[in-house]
Amino acid sequence: MSVDRTSFDCEVLANKDGVSLWLKTSTTQSDRMSTSTNIEDSEQRFRLDSRSLADHAFSRAAGASLIAGNDVQLLRDARQNYPAWLDAIRNAKQHIHFECYIIHDDDAGETFAEALIEKAREGVAVRLIYDWMGGFGKTSRHFWKRLRSAGVEVRCYNPPRLDSPFGWLSRDHRKMLAVDHEVGFITGLCVGRMWVGQPDKNLQPWRDTGVEIRGPAVADIEHAFAQVWSMLGQAIPDQELSGTRVSAGDVKLRVVATVPATAGLFRLDQLIAALAKEKIWLTDAYYAGTTPYVRALTAAARDGVDVRLLVPNATDIPLIRLMSRAGYRPLLEAGVRVFEWNGTMIHAKTAVADSRWARVGSTNLNVASWLGNCELDAVIEDGTFARQMEEMYLQDLENATEIVLDLKRKVQAPGEPRHPAPVASSSGGSIARVAAGALRIGNAVGAALTNRRLLEPVEARILLTSGALLAGLSVLFGFFPSVPAYTLVVLLAWISLALLYRGYRLHRKGKETGTDVNENTP
Repeated sequence: MSVDRTSFDCEVLANKDGVSLWLKTSTTQSDRMSTSTNIEDSEQRFRLDSRSLADHAFSRAAGASLIAGNDVQLLRDARQNYPAWLDAIRNAKQHIHFECYIIHDDDAGETFAEALIEKAREGVAVRLIYDWMGGFGKTSRHFWKRLRSAGVEVRCYNPPRLDSPFGWLSRDHRKMLAVDHEVGFITGLCVGRMWVGQPDKNLQPWRDTGVEIRGPAVADIEHAFAQVWSMLGQAIPDQELSGTRVSAGDVKLRVVATVPATAGLFRLDQLIAALAKEKIWLTDAYYAGTTPYVRALTAAARDGVDVRLLVPNATDIPLIRLMSRAGYRPLLEAGVRVFEWNGTMIHAKTAVADSRWARVGSTNLNVASWLGNCELDAVIEDGTFARQMEEMYLQDLENATEIVLDLKRKVQAPGEPRHPAPVASSSGGSIARVAAGALRIGNAVGAALTNRRLLEPVEARILLTSGALLAGLSVLFGFFPSVPAYTLVVLLAWISLALLYRGYRLHRKGKETGTDVNENTP
């Protein structure tokens, strides 16, 4: 019996009396092609399913849906951001929504004040939110009074209140502008001359990044503004927020608007660090990564992902600059590349991953931004935009010094230039920076007490200062034990009165609305 083995693959199953018994183990050539096609279709469906699954995961983690049909322009520094903002303000016909952590009472602030006042006098609805702590000592009452007198609606986020002892811990750190449902800006820039620069004082402009957005996502930017606006007083009428969502391009993005204790961007940052396959390039002004986030970055680096972190050298908080290098060791040991900016100050908060995902906004990589503040970021899923971000990142690295571990495993910055120029300060100590500093101090002190990691020589000053401070307090309290006792009494009395007052107001509100005040009591 003749057997044709050219059309399929066989193997000898048995050989008896010179007769070979063959077992067909694969299909014909045409069947193989069909099988290959089916496998490719299955792989394509799997990739689509995986992408859909990732999309759902991103949406749930960030609390923001992916919005298609947008046009996004990358804006570098104040020289591109400020003119675009002012142009949008001057062309406004219906409304202007401006939310900015700090608006300095200086030349830059005056330029924006004049533009807003002019539009308010034309009858445009101009609404502005600033942060109390951000503006403290930087913007005069006269500045805000002048705006209000001209018809600008100005609201202040979280000024000190007797009925909220710890309310000041939450800040509105957002920087955004939205005009007429047509254009929105999400950025890391505040308004002040330090972003413009002061050539007469040899001060270069601060390095920062923002985006201009047109399309359906503008509505989400305006709703983010409206959310904070309603927290501070009467809400914006619904009809003013019901603009038509018109497509303006082909870029997909999410508008991630976080409020205290939501941690949407923290979850998203963790997720991106876990899913990235090729690269994660980060820029941050006040980096103080938590242990979970540091582990996410180091795990990615050990897995072959190109992880880079660009941070300031001449930060406007010297203590944070001192402590920053102390936190580099676990990153460097895992293969994360760390760079320090050689210019005056890099204030940007950006990320780009795998040439397809990018983030621009106000959120710093620290606990205060992730958990304590109102923040606003654009999370963009577009290859062209991501590549623009990568090009800008590589340009920034040309003006940065790489931090390395030397032969003795000490953190060093070989070839670091001198930084003779003074640094213009925007806030001198915002909550974000205080939280970042406190986190690093706690990390160093904890490591010293538990011996859980090697300490760097640069951390000596932290330990000496902390030890001296605690020793001084122990002596003070030893001689004057009434001091901590009276302090505790005052604090407890303040908290108790605040709770009683808030409870009374809620009780009155329940009676006025007919709500049973005990219906939710366990």
